[in-house]
Amino acid sequence: MLEFSFPYRPEARYVWGDVSLLQVAVTLRPQCYLSHYTAMRIHGLTEQIPKTMYVNAEQTPKPRSAGRLEQNRIDLAFRSPMRKTSLVAQVDDVRVCLLNGMHTGELGVIRQDTVDDYQLSAQGLRVTGLERTLIDIAVRPAYAGGVFEVLKAYRNARGAVTISQLVKMIRELNYVYPYHQAIGFYLERAGYSSKECSLLAQFPQEFDFYLTHQMREKGYSDRWRLFFPKGF
Repeated sequence: MLEFSFPYRPEARYVWGDVSLLQVAVTLRPQCYLSHYTAMRIHGLTEQIPKTMYVNAEQTPKPRSAGRLEQNRIDLAFRSPMRKTSLVAQVDDVRVCLLNGMHTGELGVIRQDTVDDYQLSAQGLRVTGLERTLIDIAVRPAYAGGVFEVLKAYRNARGAVTISQLVKMIRELNYVYPYHQAIGFYLERAGYSSKECSLLAQFPQEFDFYLTHQMREKGYSDRWRLFFPKGF
């Protein structure tokens, strides 16, 4: 039996034989899927062996806020720590984080076979596809090992990711915050072509934005109107 001691709602799963934890994790909630650092590992975007697994269970649809985005609100939000899930369970040597992601209609979620880090086969896993994974880790770098690990993932995705599909997905996700500025910055720093980067530059840039939360010393990109950690 595998026990997931989440606060407020512990879960248990009975397994027979050697079963990948990846395969078990996607049974924690209906229609949940693997994301962020876990998806990075499945897609070969990191050489690290993460000891935290991310499982995303989407929220129900919610009406968008009617308030207009303002620079002072962005500044305040990114001076504060990133909100993180409290639904964390330790299973052997792996932390399993259950995320309540925004409703996307499972945009960009695919089924994929893989072999986990213990050489156990996992079949038909529900996981974010490559383009969706690159978007998610730019939006929540703390769930992906941090901004330097995200940049490595963007570099490792060169030649495999379809930028036009990534742009289409950003439009469909329709974020309140201008995450396209961060994504364009990552593409540029990862060595993508000027043509590929220009697809992100066509989005409006009405505000200064931030690569991550709580940066002490910052650099600034004029092209992307983006603050990033100094020395990045």
